[in-house]
Formats: sequence, structure tokens, C-alpha cells
Amino acid sequence: MQSEKRTAPSTLAEKIDALFRVVCRPNREQFSHEEVARSCREATGESFSATYLWQLRTGRRNNPTKRHLEALAGFFQVPVAYFFDDEEGREVAQELELLGALREAGVRSVALRAVNLSPEGVGTISDMIDVIARREAAQNGSDSH
Repeated sequence: MQSEKRTAPSTLAEKIDALFRVVCRPNREQFSHEEVARSCREATGESFSATYLWQLRTGRRNNPTKRHLEALAGFFQVPVAYFFDDEEGREVAQELELLGALREAGVRSVALRAVNLSPEGVGTISDMIDVIARREAAQNGSDSH
């Protein structure tokens, strides 16, 4: 089974959706729109509803304030530049992809340690995972013959 590699999210909606999909509670449940919106309201002191967040996440709205984006970045613990800077966005997306893959593979402790690595370190781990996956796929293929 080949894992499908996602392209880096490019729209604001894709970026927000990626955060919801990958940054989860310890029990792997996604955060609700309401709890994220509540946290953002508390962080900014401004109006921020679950419906508004859903609209941002689905692309129905795409004009949040800088304070709203800062609050979202704070909640999901990513740099606010993730939303503004294409290069930073790609790097964070790669880290999120790695975090999601590691979490799904049941090696959460490695994923949590990898969050603090440089982009080069994350790339090295990603390359290692690819090598191991290819080797295991080849072994599984030869085992079935």
C-alpha cells in the first residue's frame, strides 16, 4: 500500500484544514471549531465564532484579521508566518505531514521530538522513513511469492 503524499497547502483554507487534521488531542480526536474559536476569542478579545472559523476552513471566507491568524497560530503552535510566507508555509506543512505520518504509525514520541528539529533534520527523518517504507514494501512483496 503506497501512502499518498499531499502537496503543501497553498490557500488559507487548506492551511487551516491541515492544522485541524494533523494537530489533534492526545487521544487523536480533532479539536472542535467551537473550542478553537473560544481560544481565539480569549486570545484576541475580538469576535471569533465557530461558524466564522468553519467558513475560513472551508474557503467561504478568506479575509481574517492578523490578530485572528495570530490566535490560530498560537492555538495550533505554529509560527504565524505559516499563513503568510510561502517558504515558511511549505516548511511547516512538511513538519505537519511528518507529524501526521508518525502519529498514524504509532510513534508519537518520535513525532513530538521531531517538531523541534531544523527543516534539514525533518527532511532527513522523512528520507529515512521513505527508505524504510520502500525496504518493507520490497520485503512484503518477496514474502508473498
